[in-house]
Amino acid sequence: MIMRKLLLALFCAAFFGTSYTQNNAEIANVYIKRANTVIEESIDYKGALALFEKAMKYMDTVTKPSIASLGSRIYFELDNYKKAQKYSKQYFLIAKNKKSEEYLEQLDLFVTITEALEVQLQEEQRIEEEKQRKAKELRKIDSLKTVWKLQSQKLSVRADSIYPFNANKYALYSKDDKFGIINDRAEIIVKADEYSFSINYAGFILLKNKNTAPTKIYSFNTNNGTGALLPNPSDFNSLATNYGKVMLPRANGRLVTYPNNAYEPMVYDLNQAKIVRVANKEEVLKQLKKNDIIRKYDKEGALKIDKNWYDFGGHLGGGIHPLYFEKEYQVHAFLFSVDGTVLYTNSDYEYIGAFYDNKAQAIKGTQISWINQNGTKVSGAKDKLATYKGNSEVVKLEDGVYQIFQDGIIVNGEETLEKMPDFLRKFNNE
Repeated sequence: MIMRKLLLALFCAAFFGTSYTQNNAEIANVYIKRANTVIEESIDYKGALALFEKAMKYMDTVTKPSIASLGSRIYFELDNYKKAQKYSKQYFLIAKNKKSEEYLEQLDLFVTITEALEVQLQEEQRIEEEKQRKAKELRKIDSLKTVWKLQSQKLSVRADSIYPFNANKYALYSKDDKFGIINDRAEIIVKADEYSFSINYAGFILLKNKNTAPTKIYSFNTNNGTGALLPNPSDFNSLATNYGKVMLPRANGRLVTYPNNAYEPMVYDLNQAKIVRVANKEEVLKQLKKNDIIRKYDKEGALKIDKNWYDFGGHLGGGIHPLYFEKEYQVHAFLFSVDGTVLYTNSDYEYIGAFYDNKAQAIKGTQISWINQNGTKVSGAKDKLATYKGNSEVVKLEDGVYQIFQDGIIVNGEETLEKMPDFLRKFNNE
């Protein structure tokens, strides 16, 4: 009894398996027929491919030469030569009649597929090689960009501001509220780490540790590219502790300051780096007396104008002489020896600078004027070295970072760097 049931179960399984296989084959044949119809009626190989692939889902393997031939032809027409070759090879495995017209056509197609596949594989290889070449080129470009950025950073100037260059190609720059000096090739001449105030005029740059009554002044001569500290105020006068009022330097190199605790201004020659004093005071006073500019003078260097005696305060150039009262450190008046004019500090000018090119700077409070040789106010002096004529361009990259370009090239001293596109073009072609 048990044996009969077992045999019955095996028979049913075999029957349904056979039935299922037959059904799949029938469904596959429907799709194959439709695929052939689509090709014959509309030459629609894409549509035929969709139907053929549906048929293949119901077939474990291709056992009919006609189906292999159809697959080979569809994939060939759609330029899928690898699959076309696969079905073509399958055709030759199952085809029996090697003399049939179908066989000969398939053989001709196989040769055509093989040739096309060879060309396709070569093109794929070329595309892959080109892809790899471009990837390599991109890696090289990325590497070059990194190199350029590092070099660009190296050639940059860290500064809060870079001021205009003068005719001698030097400029002030500031960083963290300090002033320094830079040239038009981005070379730092004096680092901005000590001096909080500055004067840039007539080819000379003065760096001061204080705006009022500085105790330290560095002078840079842009005409010859040299710089040095001014002598200590005490070197001029043992009692002086600061430079007092500092006037504008003039193009002839003369600078006038008014140190504290001193009976005369300090006249300094920035070109020769030395303090300038009247060589023969008595001869000067004698000439002033001879020209009726003063009434009297004595051996101690005092001079009398009208009813007042003054201490002689040296020479600012152009016949301009500061006058002091005895034992008073502040200038009381200025004598203009060209015509005897006397200007008093309490009503006219408190400070007068070096006389040059028929003009001298004069200050009263916050008012700055320019005067001639007899104290008459004139038009302002022009800084003839203020205008830059070079080819450097200052470019701000971001806050605190600048670069200097010359003819489109980044410069810093002797080092140069092209703009990134030119740099990449230059080194990517090597």
